Amino acid sequence: MKFFVDTADIDDIKEMAATGLLDGVTTNPSLIAKSGRDFMEVTREICGLTDGPVSAEVVALDHPTMMKEAEVLRKIADNVCIKVPLTIDGLKTCKALTSDGTMVNVTLCFSANQALLAAKAGATFISPFVGRHDDNGFDGMELIEDIRLIYDNYAFETQILVASIRHATHVLQSAKIGADVATMPPAVIKSLFRHVLTDKGIEGFLADWAKTGQSIL
Repeated sequence: MKFFVDTADIDDIKEMAATGLLDGVTTNPSLIAKSGRDFMEVTREICGLTDGPVSAEVVALDHPTMMKEAEVLRKIADNVCIKVPLTIDGLKTCKALTSDGTMVNVTLCFSANQALLAAKAGATFISPFVGRHDDNGFDGMELIEDIRLIYDNYAFETQILVASIRHATHVLQSAKIGADVATMPPAVIKSLFRHVLTDKGIEGFLADWAKTGQSIL
């Protein structure tokens, strides 16, 4: 499963990239706003930090203006992936862009039927929001299972990009179901490293090493 980081914080992206685990980046207008910086400038800098897809979202709601915004965004770098909402106009834009060879991430997916429509429109990625789904009394992981089944039934090439991930269990469950990508805040990626027995093991090794009075350097 690919790991994308969901942030517009340059320092966080650099830190994740240094681990060798980063396969791409997702952003949205809210994340860019938190950075307090120019949208185009931030997106261009992020694209230089990873060879993987960098999702940059249009803000228009009508197809013609989405296409105009996408034209500007995809000139930023070759690895820009245009992010569009799961609406009729969003899918019109998706179809037009992917037919032209541009990567498209269809976002704000909350049903398997929506995911089916996105795949038929040629989406590169579909972004089901599992955390928000859970918040509203639904089962986010059941949504991922349904999408995986449908996509496998018809050999759709659209990749399932699990979004709105809140904790490590979401990552584990997504991987077991067979999701293609998980996009996570930096804090969730860091939480995957942690385990109480790992911490205890390191403490024990260091204590035993200290008793020897030796030094490697």
